[in-house]
Amino acid sequence: MESDSESRLSSFLENPKKALWTLAVPIMFGMGIHTLYNIVDMLFIGRLGGDAIAGVAFNMPIFFLMLGLTMGLGSGVTASIARLIGQKNKSGADNSAEHAIAMAACISGVFTLLGLYYGKDILAIFGAEGNILTLGWDYLSMIVLGLPFMVFSGFFRSILAGEGDMKFPMMVAGLGTILNIILDPIFIFNLEDYGNIGLGMGVKGAALATVVSQLSVFLIFIYMLFIKEHAYISFNLKAFSPSKIILWDIVKIGLPASLSMIIMAVGQGVFNKILIQYSSQTVAAYQVAGRLDMLIFLPIFAIAGAMTTLVGMFYGAKEIRALNQIIRYGILSAFLITLVSSTFVYLFADIFSSWFTRNQEIIDVSVGFLRLLSFIYPLVAIAITSGRVMQGLGKGLPVLIITIIRVLGISAPLAIYFSFILEKPVEWNWYAMMAAAAVSFVIAIYWVRFELNKINQIHGEVI
Repeated sequence: MESDSESRLSSFLENPKKALWTLAVPIMFGMGIHTLYNIVDMLFIGRLGGDAIAGVAFNMPIFFLMLGLTMGLGSGVTASIARLIGQKNKSGADNSAEHAIAMAACISGVFTLLGLYYGKDILAIFGAEGNILTLGWDYLSMIVLGLPFMVFSGFFRSILAGEGDMKFPMMVAGLGTILNIILDPIFIFNLEDYGNIGLGMGVKGAALATVVSQLSVFLIFIYMLFIKEHAYISFNLKAFSPSKIILWDIVKIGLPASLSMIIMAVGQGVFNKILIQYSSQTVAAYQVAGRLDMLIFLPIFAIAGAMTTLVGMFYGAKEIRALNQIIRYGILSAFLITLVSSTFVYLFADIFSSWFTRNQEIIDVSVGFLRLLSFIYPLVAIAITSGRVMQGLGKGLPVLIITIIRVLGISAPLAIYFSFILEKPVEWNWYAMMAAAAVSFVIAIYWVRFELNKINQIHGEVI
């Protein structure tokens, strides 16, 4: 009897376009639910004032760093498992998944200890001070306790993505997010109008709600994967033995992806430090606009995630025609969807921003950011999708190089120059981001074409 993942591979090859949406739609719903949480969470935190938003904002580079390692190495796991399944090498895919669990243990342990002992100092280095530093540490000191659950759950999702199972992780993420939304107001506010059932913990309560929900998600994954054996991938941790070949297969994609996200975390920290020179409200506006960014790129990250799995499977199975078809179709779909969503955000940026705060300065800065960046979002969508294509092909270095050029080579230096040397208004920071995104698009699209031409020449195909 044919295994579930082999059946998925066969059906994916029969109709690659349908396969893209079969994988992307569950990812999009799962990310949509998570994005809804981020928006609702910011709505609740926004009720505590601009300093509370800014305090949480200074935590974002730290969590971006942790998520960068998790998602970066997770992308390596996904690509590795997908290619091994394409090659019909189940034992190799199982071993890759076991390596992922070992990585999760190492990352979660290191980040939890660093957060507990050095978290407040790190926030201060990023530029938080006074009440903002106090609120930022209130948030970090609580949420760091949930880091292991977040990291393990992230790797479980990557493992399942590699075998083409997107629905189950989406449902688990949805349950965790709904629980988080329910707990947020209970932990944050006093809720005197509802029988005084709230704990009134402020930003610390928002963090605690996240910890409880992430623990619930982690326990569901443990039960379904290790007790119910839900996945095609099977785990035999007692017999686990490290393999340099499997480790390198993951790391050669995952490490550059992780480093690229770490660089983005550093870049976000740099921008927070630049923007705090204007005002704390400017940092809050940057945070608000970032949450709205998630909505714009929600379908793009879903398409990109599906592309990693499909490209990995098709390339592993040496189905080059299907590989060419899905790459062209995926990139075009990402561009057209973002073109529509960017237009919509440009027209209604002021309405969207006003959801999060009544502070007019925060709204004005957020609207300025969104309306300028809307012009470049479709090109960013192509760059994101192209990067995931390269990961599916087993090429991790392009994503890292492009990120270094974009963040360290262009956007951060330009923003520093505009703000501190030329003393330009805040919107010049957005111009720096736009210039960096345009250069990234050009490099990404050229690199994908170069790799595809090479693959097609080897296999005698024509693009």
